[in-house]
Amino acid sequence: MPLNSYTITQGHDRAPARAMLKAIGYTDEDLKKPIIGIANTWIETMPCNYNLRALADHVKKGIREAGGTPMEFNTIAISDGVTMGTEGMKASLVSRDLIADSMELVARGHMLDGLICMVACDKTIPAAAMALLRLDLPGVIFYGGSIMPGQYQGRDLTVQDVFEAVGAHSRGKITDQEFLDIENKACPGAGACGGQFTANTMATVMEMIGLAPMNTAAVPQVDKRKEAVALRCGKIAVEAVMADRRPRSIATRAAFENAIASVAATGGSTNAVLHLLAMAHEAGIELQMSDFQRISERTPLLVDLKPAGRFVAVDVDKAGGMPVIAKRLADGGYVDTSAMTVTGRTFGVEASEAIETPGQEVIRPLSNPIKSHGGLAILQGNLAPEGCVIKTTGIEVKVRRGPARVFDREEDAMSAVTSGKILPGDVIVVRYEGPKGGPGMREMLGVTSAIVGAGLADTTGLVTDGRFSGATRGFMVGHVAPEAAVGGPMAAVREGDTISIDIEKCTIELEVPATEIAARLKDWKPREQRYKSGVFHKYVRLVGSASKGAVTD
Repeated sequence: MPLNSYTITQGHDRAPARAMLKAIGYTDEDLKKPIIGIANTWIETMPCNYNLRALADHVKKGIREAGGTPMEFNTIAISDGVTMGTEGMKASLVSRDLIADSMELVARGHMLDGLICMVACDKTIPAAAMALLRLDLPGVIFYGGSIMPGQYQGRDLTVQDVFEAVGAHSRGKITDQEFLDIENKACPGAGACGGQFTANTMATVMEMIGLAPMNTAAVPQVDKRKEAVALRCGKIAVEAVMADRRPRSIATRAAFENAIASVAATGGSTNAVLHLLAMAHEAGIELQMSDFQRISERTPLLVDLKPAGRFVAVDVDKAGGMPVIAKRLADGGYVDTSAMTVTGRTFGVEASEAIETPGQEVIRPLSNPIKSHGGLAILQGNLAPEGCVIKTTGIEVKVRRGPARVFDREEDAMSAVTSGKILPGDVIVVRYEGPKGGPGMREMLGVTSAIVGAGLADTTGLVTDGRFSGATRGFMVGHVAPEAAVGGPMAAVREGDTISIDIEKCTIELEVPATEIAARLKDWKPREQRYKSGVFHKYVRLVGSASKGAVTD
């Protein structure tokens, strides 16, 4: 078959290119085969992606066995967990688009025939999907897998417990030794954060949308079975090239709706809204925030996972893996089973082969959902005309109304919580943390976990134009759009103003007369940007609204 890579590797005048490739071991026979780029996000700055370098060897073996030639290249990753609560966290969302751009550049520059994207930490996963959909190049997403849970006093720990311990320790609820023990035992090895946080949510999305082979994501990163998963994914990448199976033919409108249903059913991260909007943009598919509300309302919450549930991510693997979730959704009629996947088989066929572990309690039967609706709600009102999002898993209170406590940066809000200055009934407002305002739309896991740890989760709310980690729980509203930095209504909020949030009515209101809000915004002036050059400066100039996925083109 004619291959894209032949433009570089074949023909009399391509001898110089072949000479350079032969210098590193490629043969004439290698260069006649489909060249599969391995876009590896391996990095030593976090546990999430740590084993990907070793797993790449098994991916390469699979590619070779299927008749392809692997060429590995690296790109970056930024750890949300490590950078959380600092200026470094501003790099996280920025990295998503940079990773997608870098994968695109290598694929275009070296005219690769296909891609396998090795991902793990939060932004690497949607970035890979964005690159594949932008290129429409046959490819596979390979998820490195979750971390194993830590163990402390007979219970499973994740990094969420460490963040919440910060708030508990600040209020004297745990001792110095308990605090240190939790820190030391929460993360026992390589793998992505261990609940249905953003990484595992997006890994779920990739299987349900069809860009990752079914029954690959749930295997933990340190499990020996992951090597076989890597080999299988390498083979499928070559098969996708041979069959000309392209991402845009897989990630259709129906597939996107399947993915949204999986987020709703698993109590997934609010970041899935942002990332799926960005992916839809790359695929040329119209997707709105209102679609998430519509699909969440019709889809039951079925999977009992942290941050609000009982189980950790690896328990999905023990229960039978993602195919069990897929089968629940298929049996309930919540997905389109005719949607195609990267294996060349339909969603329905893949789901039908699920092998459920007898007696498992992680994935509920359709007859006994955790809730009759999904774990996300999209709110709209005079404080968020373009919308905002709240994760509803674990929330029983439907209405929160109280005085605004206004902060223009996350650090100030965090200080107020840990020093006891936030009172029950307050609604914390953290603004100028949106895509442009941050810049980079920082996650707020530090402050939201401190609220939980301080015992304020049942009485206090938080509203921000920034984001939340998938590990966030409680009455936390994020992605408020338009953001304060562009003169959105968040910029008009003053200390003591009453904010009312109603999950059932899907509303968020600043209880200030419209004329007063307009007068305040008329007097508002944009803040001076801190970054005058470099990547953040470019990002501010390019990035769009969170309501459209915060894309940069």
